[in-house]
Amino acid sequence: MALSVGIVGLPNVGKSTLFNALSNAGAESANYPFCTIEPNVGVVAVPDPRQDALVRMYEPLSVVPTTIEFLDIAGLVKGASQGEGLGNQFLSHIRGVDAICHVVRCFEDDNVVHVDGKVDPRSDISVIDTELLLRDMQSLENRRDRARKQSKGGDAEEKKALVVAEKVLASLEDGIPVRAMELDDDERAVLEPLALLTAKPVLFAANVAEDHASGAMDEPLVQAVAELARNQGAEVVAISASIEAEIAALDPGDRQEFLEGAGLDEPGLNRLIRKAYALLDLVTFFTAGKKEVRAWTIRRGTKAPGAAGKIHSDFERGFIRAEVTHWKDLVELGSEAAVKGKGLLRLEGKDYVVADGDVIHFRFNV
Repeated sequence: MALSVGIVGLPNVGKSTLFNALSNAGAESANYPFCTIEPNVGVVAVPDPRQDALVRMYEPLSVVPTTIEFLDIAGLVKGASQGEGLGNQFLSHIRGVDAICHVVRCFEDDNVVHVDGKVDPRSDISVIDTELLLRDMQSLENRRDRARKQSKGGDAEEKKALVVAEKVLASLEDGIPVRAMELDDDERAVLEPLALLTAKPVLFAANVAEDHASGAMDEPLVQAVAELARNQGAEVVAISASIEAEIAALDPGDRQEFLEGAGLDEPGLNRLIRKAYALLDLVTFFTAGKKEVRAWTIRRGTKAPGAAGKIHSDFERGFIRAEVTHWKDLVELGSEAAVKGKGLLRLEGKDYVVADGDVIHFRFNV
């Protein structure tokens, strides 16, 4: 499942610095707009203390975490929807991602220029939101015009598409993103081929100064982002991209001491990655043994055969049952035999919806 998150924002807000820390992919970082032209791509392991606990228990030969793909997309500017700042190219990159991580500058630094000459998170967010809305309006206008033309011949599907396009356009004109609209499944099916930008879930990353990393959510600039996020039904995480870059450059053995010195419990990247993972409405199940402890990504609501199919199509095709326990029971009791002895190993069938944190052994026959 190649799920991806696009990192967006105005120029010089810390996108590439954050991306470098996330993936160590070496995206160029410089104090001028458009230092990132093509979207850099990095695959990032999702930190998971549950998997760590299973690894300590089994001491396996191999450990495979679940991952998310991050794309560093060059800075957008006002007028991007009309092609300003190579906007058409950058907006097309956003169209291909599953979710958006919007990096917002929440620090003052005279040595790092701001594209608009001032640090104002509300204004910065408004610029990006407006450009995404305008691009979606263009897409909907094109769809509306096509549906209007084709529905004249009595095409029922195009008549429905016309109604949906006009409804969504009206809401976009009022500044409402598609993700915040009340739409039924049929309406969403009409919109799906358009890959509308404002339909994508959003996580705001409030980028703070190094000396504000501890307790950053209480900072006034971060509070402004949090208020706007609440109004949009979006998530927010405060993070210092420069600190995260320093942490990523350290030897693993030195990182804990650095974190303690900065007053942090864990790298902010861990929180950002977990929030991005949750934003995509994903859950994790595990397969575990002496050979391998592996985390698997599935959409929330996936049934057991579908989860089995993540491992191999034969598992889904020949699914018989799933032997399921919860990771915490397994770790606390210390062995599969102990879990079974306590009656905590369940046999589940085809209708079982896999829960976050399940440890599963699939039985199948092909």
